[in-house]
Amino acid sequence: MNNSEYTSNTIQRQKYRILLFVLFAVVLAIFLCSFWIGYYPLSPLQVVEAFLSKFGYSKEILPQAVTIFWNIRLPRILSAAFIGASLAVAGSSYQGMFRNPLVSPDILGVSSGAGLGAAFAILMGCTDWLVQVFAFIGGITAVTASYLISRKSAHSQTLSLVLTGSMIMALCNAGVTMIKYIADPNDVLQQITFWLMGSLTKTTMKSFLWSIIPMLIGLLIIFLLRWRMNLLTLDEEEARSLGINIRTYRLIFIGASTLLSAAAVCLGGLIGWVGLMIPHMARAFVGAAYERLIPASALLGAGYLILMDDLARSLLSMELPLGVITSIIGAPFFVYLIIKRRG
Repeated sequence: MNNSEYTSNTIQRQKYRILLFVLFAVVLAIFLCSFWIGYYPLSPLQVVEAFLSKFGYSKEILPQAVTIFWNIRLPRILSAAFIGASLAVAGSSYQGMFRNPLVSPDILGVSSGAGLGAAFAILMGCTDWLVQVFAFIGGITAVTASYLISRKSAHSQTLSLVLTGSMIMALCNAGVTMIKYIADPNDVLQQITFWLMGSLTKTTMKSFLWSIIPMLIGLLIIFLLRWRMNLLTLDEEEARSLGINIRTYRLIFIGASTLLSAAAVCLGGLIGWVGLMIPHMARAFVGAAYERLIPASALLGAGYLILMDDLARSLLSMELPLGVITSIIGAPFFVYLIIKRRG
């Protein structure tokens, strides 16, 4: 490597570090400002005092502000940040594995499986915690079934995964439809419909702490191996000629991405389009190299979903489902991607 190439690479790395720092600062600002937004607005001083109240702050403060900060706003905003980061990173991983920028995290049926598990739990009258557990198990089971069936196919693994994932997704959606058909329309059906629309209304610190464990595991695996993600964009024959076991890496990334997607869905319901949109936005900032794309996707996904949740709870007098907000924004973006790729 000559001096000019070394200088150019050094400048690129510096630009990347500066961009990540700016993204982190913007996400942090969005995170902090979100505590002020809601039906019961909190001033910046009240937010600071409510936070310090858990650490021996003795000045008089409204008990409502402390309750809203610790029991409602904090778990909700943290959940939005981690769900957004998880879905965005999972979307980046799936798009790299399948070499298709129009792929989203639910391609292997994880969202549909989680929806089926949650719908069944609600039908059985389970508590909110058990609904999360059933949703997580449903998502993991759907992806596992897709992977095991695809291994029996004579086609390439990539094509087989897409086909089996579509089949599992259709089966799970049919199961959800059947459960909705037999559910009590005055109570259970409304709960199932509300959960499937995606919302953070019922998020608590307990549910957040339960879901963050698989999220952190999945994020850590993908972050540590993100340099290897570039290998999955190669053709299987080319990767095999280089002595790379691409099947092993694909399985690792599928497992980690499934953990992220299933945990995100079981915490916030079906929140679509994040895993499709955010990776494209991140590529526009840092390029297609996955050692840069993964951290940028995580930051953009976190900030984006916090903003969408702010809109959901402030646009109207009644709270809008978060999944509806992301769909309204995501659908036109998908049309733009199709037109752009055709051009």
